[in-house]
Amino acid sequence: MEPPSRQQPSADSRATDPGLAEVVSVNLRRLRLRRGLSLERLARVSGVSRAMLGQVELGRSVPSINVVWKVARALEVPFAALIGDEERAGPCLMPREQAKRLTSADGSFVSRALFPFDGPRRVEFYELWLAPRGVEAAEPHATGTRENLVVTSGSLELTVDAERFPLRTGDAIAFAADVPHRYANPADTECRMYLVMTYASEIA
Repeated sequence: MEPPSRQQPSADSRATDPGLAEVVSVNLRRLRLRRGLSLERLARVSGVSRAMLGQVELGRSVPSINVVWKVARALEVPFAALIGDEERAGPCLMPREQAKRLTSADGSFVSRALFPFDGPRRVEFYELWLAPRGVEAAEPHATGTRENLVVTSGSLELTVDAERFPLRTGDAIAFAADVPHRYANPADTECRMYLVMTYASEIA
């Protein structure tokens, strides 16, 4: 893989790494069986079709960000529990060109985890991109989840429940993420953000 240029590529060119399919496949099956859930039962509680879950568990489909969030919430695990590799000890270098990224269904929203996946945690750190005029609607996360977001380039219109917050480069916001929230880019340039997510308690 060629090293990325200094200029950020468009959201479409940052498609999800196909290697992520195998990682999610292994984690989904492990977590589902640990909780004694059939695919049919998980489909009912997550709102994701059995057919989609089956394809993901077989490693034949890379799920979108929205699908991973729904499944993680249904399994009562952090988002990272589904996209994480095996436990690692000591320093963990995460080269940009080797990062695993998740995208929204339309490719306008891209998320890159900036932390090693070393088991249950209460804090997660992400780099996010939102394409020009892009919109990403997020369903409520687990009770007590909070997001701390800073915009590093571009502009963002964040809606938390029914309240709207316009953010420009350098602006930051902390909010409860256990309610519906929506990210919208009102500009013709890409919006780049960093997000720290905290959970109320560790969940395995």
